[in-house]
Amino acid sequence: MRIAFIGAGSVGFTQKLVRDILTVSELQETEFFLQDISKENLEMVKKLLEKDISANGLSAKVLSTTVRAEALAGAKYVINCSRIGGLEAFRHDIEIPLKYGVDQCVGDTVCAGGILYGQRSIPAILDFCEDIRSYSETDALFLNYANPMAMNTWAALDYGKVNTIGLCHGVQGGAKLISEVLGAEDPKDLEYVCSGINHMTWYIKLKLRGRSIERAELLEAFRKHPKYSNQEKVRIDVLERFGVFSTESNGHLSEYLPWYRKRPEEINSWIDLSDWIHGETGGYLRVCTERRNWFEDDFPRWLDQAGLPLEQYERSTEHCSYIIEAQETGRVYRGHFNTKNNGVIKNLPDECIIESTGFVDLFGMHMASGIELPMGCASACRTSIDVQRMSVEAAMKGDVELLKLAVLHDPLVGAVCSPEEVWAMVDEMLIAQAQWLPQYEEAIEPARQRLSKNTVKTRTWAGAARKKVRNVAELKEDVHASLMVEDDAFQP
Repeated sequence: MRIAFIGAGSVGFTQKLVRDILTVSELQETEFFLQDISKENLEMVKKLLEKDISANGLSAKVLSTTVRAEALAGAKYVINCSRIGGLEAFRHDIEIPLKYGVDQCVGDTVCAGGILYGQRSIPAILDFCEDIRSYSETDALFLNYANPMAMNTWAALDYGKVNTIGLCHGVQGGAKLISEVLGAEDPKDLEYVCSGINHMTWYIKLKLRGRSIERAELLEAFRKHPKYSNQEKVRIDVLERFGVFSTESNGHLSEYLPWYRKRPEEINSWIDLSDWIHGETGGYLRVCTERRNWFEDDFPRWLDQAGLPLEQYERSTEHCSYIIEAQETGRVYRGHFNTKNNGVIKNLPDECIIESTGFVDLFGMHMASGIELPMGCASACRTSIDVQRMSVEAAMKGDVELLKLAVLHDPLVGAVCSPEEVWAMVDEMLIAQAQWLPQYEEAIEPARQRLSKNTVKTRTWAGAARKKVRNVAELKEDVHASLMVEDDAFQP
């Protein structure tokens, strides 16, 4: 069986997923075919995987190529870990909106950065889907890890016409946090139903060792917690007002809603700088840059430490390996997946992409249906769904006016910017990212002309809570940072 990776140069993440798959005895003869535009990254990850396979005496094989069609030929599963435009484009997603007052922590799902990321990603997703239809097994399963999750999955299903599941680990991360706050000895003691849209999913049912957990108990536990009471102020506030806890981190959630990052002087009262994920301005961009530099410098040690016996490896909670195991062996897996709603969540549009509870077995994915979100949660989701809908349509048509309307309707952008500022900001982002936006080729020169005549005032501003990018020497001095980088050497 062949499993193909697109964007396999996400070195540490690819190694994690492959190790997860190899923990399943029935999958230990898999042929992994890695594809990336970076020959250097391909060579690094191939060396790591070959050492893991050899050290464990497995018959699995690793092939690599920069030619996507070659990797996809005959593939039964295709895993997408790509970041279109890499860190160069990601910097534009953060830096240009800052000039117009939009302070993002991550900027990869909605908000100005996430919407432009979608414009870059969707043409690539459609190319991937065309190659899957042409070269892979009939009805091959496309497992998409790339953000913006909902937009990419929407495009793959509606326009790419490929069997697609979107995968994210936010639900698992949030559940682990809740179990810790409630004092559970084992995260598996917490059972839950989680439903909504990617990065705005809600724990609508919680049980700890069979006992239902209600809002008051969870709210009190968070408020009393010595660490999370400071790190999760946005999520705690949303829990109090909405009645349910959100999956997404403090930093992520703060940029999806219009209330927490719209006034620069108030941002620091809602976030915490002990770690980027709690709301730091451009925090994910900084950390990705540090991880890339660290990994390139420290790869020889990584290679030396590869070859871990699988019995010593703790399988991650990433959905990927469990889905493949379920479809290949029939062992049922319960997880949370991104797919078409089609009535699963009753008070969200049928055509949108939801993230909700489902099961996978020999016959594929089956979603638990009949879910109704609390009204406030559904309203917040629908606002982002409308932005996603416009963004996908704009990306498909290269429609600049619809793209600007999508950015204008984004909750945080709308709370900060005037329409005139949005129009100028989008023009500037289109020009900066033109090389990754083939569908807007004819729109770039008119955007330049408009921007040259524009009178909108911008600011030179690092953001409300910016931290500098550390070099490798500084990272090595910071034990916490070193451990963080080693734990998740994700290469965008």
